[in-house]
Amino acid sequence: MATLTKWVLDPMHSEVQFKVKHLVISTVTGSFKTFEGEFETENEDFTGANISFSLDVDSVDTNQEQRDGHIKGAEFFDAEKYPKITFKSTSFTKDGDDYKLVGDLTIKDVTKSVKLNVEHGGTAGDFYGNTKAGFEITGKINRKDFGLTWDGVTEAGSIVVGEEIKLIINVQFAKQA
Repeated sequence: MATLTKWVLDPMHSEVQFKVKHLVISTVTGSFKTFEGEFETENEDFTGANISFSLDVDSVDTNQEQRDGHIKGAEFFDAEKYPKITFKSTSFTKDGDDYKLVGDLTIKDVTKSVKLNVEHGGTAGDFYGNTKAGFEITGKINRKDFGLTWDGVTEAGSIVVGEEIKLIINVQFAKQA
């Protein structure tokens, strides 16, 4: 029987960012400061890994307190009612040197399948004898697919917030003994 190896996210060496167009002409970058994740795999090359991830909506940070308050509020994430965004993989497959990750993303009370690109940065030992694996995960989602439908339009007719959200997630996992 194959042995399952568990890997746990190292939050000190990880970041979760998103980018969204503002007024169609510029990009706002935000991040989530509190998150956790893990995966289990029986393969050295990580294929077929079962991945789970969650982040605290209340930890959103776009470098602007008023905007963060709006994002956490009922018009967007409704953090009080839906405190977590979750992801659970349905497949993790090799794609050349990289991977394709497919899974169920839940924002508010909406769950949709999303496809993400994963670049494996490598595996290395740290100063403390731990084995670490690094990955960069990228993709795009449409916020309206997840019930984030608030729209603002300026007097001149410019859309305030774009629909497409770019995800850039850099994570380091520690192999568990």
